[in-house]
Amino acid sequence: MSKPSTSTADSTDDAGVRIRSMLVAADSLTLHIPGVEAYVIGRHAVTSDGRLRVDLPTDCHLAEHLAHQRDTVAMVEVTDLAPTPVRDRVRGRATLTGWLTTETVSTGNDQELVTVLDLATAELTADGHTICIDADQFASAQPDALAAVEADLLCHLDHHHPRTVEGLSRLIPARHLQGVRQVRPVRLDRHGVVLRLELSRGDRDVRLNFHTPLRHPDQLGAQIEALLRHTHGCRARHTG
Repeated sequence: MSKPSTSTADSTDDAGVRIRSMLVAADSLTLHIPGVEAYVIGRHAVTSDGRLRVDLPTDCHLAEHLAHQRDTVAMVEVTDLAPTPVRDRVRGRATLTGWLTTETVSTGNDQELVTVLDLATAELTADGHTICIDADQFASAQPDALAAVEADLLCHLDHHHPRTVEGLSRLIPARHLQGVRQVRPVRLDRHGVVLRLELSRGDRDVRLNFHTPLRHPDQLGAQIEALLRHTHGCRARHTG
């Protein structure tokens, strides 16, 4: 078997995947329309045609405000937070802008206001870079294979498998571990795992890429084991 690769997807394609993954993983988002800012919890999804849908109770302030408008300019903000207890938990931010249309639908005995964002542009800020994509790139991107379960997997790795984390840290060149007080997993996707090296001042993130991208979460264990078999001569990519 060859050594783990450090190659990644094209940055624009990867930005679409990252934003779609953030929307899958996020419990909440912030919706801005002229005159109103709302923090919406557990009510968003991306439709099959690549539009962002947010369902609102008709009696909430935002729904009442939108009920008087056919469509409006809108901006949605999503923050990607590391689920593990690290110092700087913000891994990235996404901003989506476009036009919000509304429709009232019946849900059993209740009614909800369905709002759909027709996207104009989406912007990802992460790893010290900002990338913009258009609506077609957003619609064609698919969430990462681990997006829905990443938080649970990372917390399980961090809390219950310290020896595995220690083994993964041995894949990092020794010179990069000088002064490191603690190593924690901070991000996990189909391409690999990112470890946070905590220093007395500042932190450093290092990515360890899997031999091949994952297609399903069930493949994670085998890929971690494959990484651990390469404790020497492994190439790691710094992400920050």
